[in-house]
Amino acid sequence: MQTSDRIPLILDVDTGIDDALALLYAAASPEAEIVAVTCLSGNVEAADVARNTRALLALAGRDDVEVAIGRRVPLLRPLEITPETHGPHGAGYAEVQEPSRPVSTRFAPQLIIDEARRRPGEITLVTLGPLTNLAIAVLMEPELPRLLRRWILMGGTFRAPGNTTPTTEWNVHCDPEAARVCFAAWQASINADPTIPRALAMGLDVTERARILPADVAALAARAGATGDIALEPHQAPDPARRATVDSPIVAYIADSLRYYFEFHARYDGFYGAFIHDPLVLACALDPGLVRSEPAAVDVDTAGGRGDGQTIADWRKLWGRAPNTDVATEADAAEFLRRLVERVGGLAAERGNTA
Repeated sequence: MQTSDRIPLILDVDTGIDDALALLYAAASPEAEIVAVTCLSGNVEAADVARNTRALLALAGRDDVEVAIGRRVPLLRPLEITPETHGPHGAGYAEVQEPSRPVSTRFAPQLIIDEARRRPGEITLVTLGPLTNLAIAVLMEPELPRLLRRWILMGGTFRAPGNTTPTTEWNVHCDPEAARVCFAAWQASINADPTIPRALAMGLDVTERARILPADVAALAARAGATGDIALEPHQAPDPARRATVDSPIVAYIADSLRYYFEFHARYDGFYGAFIHDPLVLACALDPGLVRSEPAAVDVDTAGGRGDGQTIADWRKLWGRAPNTDVATEADAAEFLRRLVERVGGLAAERGNTA
């Protein structure tokens, strides 16, 4: 694929198990030009995020990609992380190799601004964690909504229950003030110029339809030509010492990280598998045909009550505001999962095995 046909991406991540799958999906997609990856605290602390991100990119053969750290704490609130979901360092049971490439000297929000200014109208920003980095970037550069090709986020929930409180999704919950700044920035920009593309918000309404199960990981391992045991059979009790014995480093990482995630979902969501929110969003950023959406004005509750952190879509246009967001309502989860198995399994095959 020619460079001119590729989609320039900046990925803002809090890597995390499903962020790791999104990074592998991007590295495996010929239409993706990964301009840079920016990191912040969310699933785990920013230092672990940057380490996980660089290790994953190296595993995928993409340690040429610049990785920058941004804000390490939310705008106003104490930092919350979720080791019970992603493991103490964000990789589940997987072993993370110390990356050789150093972290960029650039501050992540400034990197986002610099690259958007350098290539106006070209870069798609995909945020897969809390919105702290983006909030700082739009406060530093209010023209950012005009400079980006589009902003696509994994965040919020609009017509479905929350996964953190009854009404909130984790990424927005972690820094609702940042989320409110971001949606307000797009609102102001679109009010001034209706041709500016609306954000695409992919919340739990669609991302919880993307489930990966042990059979899917087995199919990915088969596509990779890996041999050995992926060690994903459910056990009565977690066994941190247990490891996949497959001869593909990528497949082993996926299996060992997902086993932790599967055990979490078995405890809290009633199935032995996992929602893989972030790679679905990445796939839809590369192929908008996978998602359907409805325009709405979106804001975030930061009042501190029971609805604190809730993403609110004005479906009936009662606020009288122009829509600032396309809210995803449907996504082709089955096709996405097929592509994930094919692409990431193919990448693992290309990267070879340890035999």
